[in-house]
Amino acid sequence: MQFRYKKITVKVGSNVLAKADGTLNVSRIAHLVDQIALLHKNGVEVVLVSSGAVAAGRAVMQPAKKTDAVSQRQLWAALGQVKLISRYSDFFQEDGLTCAQVLTTKENFSSRGHYLNMKNCITTLLENKVIPIVNENDTISVTELMFTDNDELSGLIASMVDSEALIILSNVDGVFSAHPNSENAELIERIEVNEKEPADAISSEQSNFGRGGMHTKFRIAKKVASDGIAVHVANGTTENVLVDLLNEEKNLKHTYFVPATKPSSGVKKWIAYSDGFAKGEVVINEGAEKALTSEKAVSLLPVGVISVESFFKRGDLIKIRSEKGNVIGLGKAAYNSDRIEKEKLSEKQKPVVHYDYLYLEHKNGN
Repeated sequence: MQFRYKKITVKVGSNVLAKADGTLNVSRIAHLVDQIALLHKNGVEVVLVSSGAVAAGRAVMQPAKKTDAVSQRQLWAALGQVKLISRYSDFFQEDGLTCAQVLTTKENFSSRGHYLNMKNCITTLLENKVIPIVNENDTISVTELMFTDNDELSGLIASMVDSEALIILSNVDGVFSAHPNSENAELIERIEVNEKEPADAISSEQSNFGRGGMHTKFRIAKKVASDGIAVHVANGTTENVLVDLLNEEKNLKHTYFVPATKPSSGVKKWIAYSDGFAKGEVVINEGAEKALTSEKAVSLLPVGVISVESFFKRGDLIKIRSEKGNVIGLGKAAYNSDRIEKEKLSEKQKPVVHYDYLYLEHKNGN
């Protein structure tokens, strides 16, 4: 059997793994594991980003007393993570494979050092033929430091480990031209990096057990595809979905996000997913905006900066906004913000953000 890719990240959502009553759908987990095992035995490296811990924990126990949403989530995540990973472990063992649990928080990606440590951990597991199962550590995450949901985490992981493809398994067949429940809804089978989100197509409804919806999936898929990684959004409840999707001879109906031809560098990949950690912000003029978004590789020079909205130090990540207030990109500051005015007077201005440390939102192949 010929498969499309040799290295993939698979994200499976809560609505795929949990039944309506919140209990784990054990047969579906077993089927997913069998598919991953088949791929693995045919030379495909798989990193699994799995939701389902909170849903699993909800079925184990209700809080003894009335408690806030964060505490409730921590209780369910702590209970459910044990249940979820033990299921995975048992099923992988039946297929003669070993899996490992990798729990992370958004803070683990806040510095380049933390990011590289995580990358090294997952790479080591793959080198030893172990299946990494990644999940956010909801037991210690608090709201402002949480990923939007595991879609965001899976995008970061796929980019970090240089996957050829990210496969997002949801409970719908992909992105539709209208709300999936409406009569005239048609599945959009191919989306280019520069295409905009269909206005009425994507439901903002969240799943019963997850935090995100199709809006998040679309945004993350576009970002990952712009990094040169193919993205497939498919229905995880469909029989044999993973194997059929990767089989070159099959034509499974789903949504495919076409990857950019020029992938991003490792540093830019980290910066792309670190907008939540930006400490500073600058506003740039129209000339600088045109230069940055052109086809040329251009650094941000001090002369293009109109104002510093929040101060920053050398090495901090900073947001770059246009005069209209749109976020154009994110970059690593080459020096402190109070040096910008002095640099403007210099004959040879040193860039505020060098091109090698600059990620632009709407420019493919950064």
